[in-house]
Amino acid sequence: MSMMTPGVTKNRDLLVFAVLIVIAAIAPAVVYPVFLMKVLCFALFALAFNLLIGYVGLLSFGHAMFFGGAAYISGYVVKAWGWSPELGILAGTASAALLGLVTGSLAIRRQGIYFAMVTLALSQMVFFFCVQAPFTGGEDGIQAIPRRPLFGVFDIKDDLSFFYLVLVVFAFGFLVIWRAIHSPFGQVLKAIRENEPRAISLGYRVDQYKLLAFVLSASLAGMAGATKALVFQLASLTDVTWQMSGEVVLMTLVGGMGTVFGPIVGAGVIITMQNYLAGFGEWVLVIQGAIFVVVVMAFRKGIVGEIQAWWQRRNRQA
Repeated sequence: MSMMTPGVTKNRDLLVFAVLIVIAAIAPAVVYPVFLMKVLCFALFALAFNLLIGYVGLLSFGHAMFFGGAAYISGYVVKAWGWSPELGILAGTASAALLGLVTGSLAIRRQGIYFAMVTLALSQMVFFFCVQAPFTGGEDGIQAIPRRPLFGVFDIKDDLSFFYLVLVVFAFGFLVIWRAIHSPFGQVLKAIRENEPRAISLGYRVDQYKLLAFVLSASLAGMAGATKALVFQLASLTDVTWQMSGEVVLMTLVGGMGTVFGPIVGAGVIITMQNYLAGFGEWVLVIQGAIFVVVVMAFRKGIVGEIQAWWQRRNRQA
């Protein structure tokens, strides 16, 4: 019987990540860069959401408020104040972190379905604020967001140049999450997920750990939303709707909740379906629903989760 040590697992994860980055770097030669950028943005969004549900056990139905709220902030400061794209992404990320601190302080007081409902209610409040606020543009959103030179020097107006900025942002977000879940902090989060009363009895300040995880998840979701706004040069109400919160749940479950690479695979599957099934109109939702049911029935741990389970069974038999 052979068991993989944590060190081997971490090294394997980094090796897989390096391979993915290399593949992504050469992918624009054969795949439309805007499509790849959309996948990367939503993959980061799903990774941020997975940090909360997969490693802390908290189901948020309101993550769209961080994703879409950061998109509005990023778009506004770049278009109205003339900020450079890196400052726009930082501003969006910081605003999501602040919003995460406020909403998380309220939400973590509850558990289970009550936590989910509180996050949904807070997200709806943010949605109605975005509808009414003058700087968001209401139904029209913030359009024609300019792609200013990166650091005031590097021209990133064309999609290919901007793609590599998005790839760097995604890689940074992934490594932050990877480091968090493989640190002592991450081990405490897993302990809270498995048995919160026991974690409390061991002396851990559970609420502080949950709040920190919530803020980190919100920040990275905001980073994804801020980047997406610059990719499409648009920040709209679509990004703050409750359907967007549901979409990231779907991505995480399809790919594999609580796995390192599951959210990336889930985001790739869902965005690919949306892109290539667009010709079916409203039937896209029906097709997505059918595929989701099949995945849940056939891959109960998600696509990556089932692959990992198979690999572990194989190692035990070896």
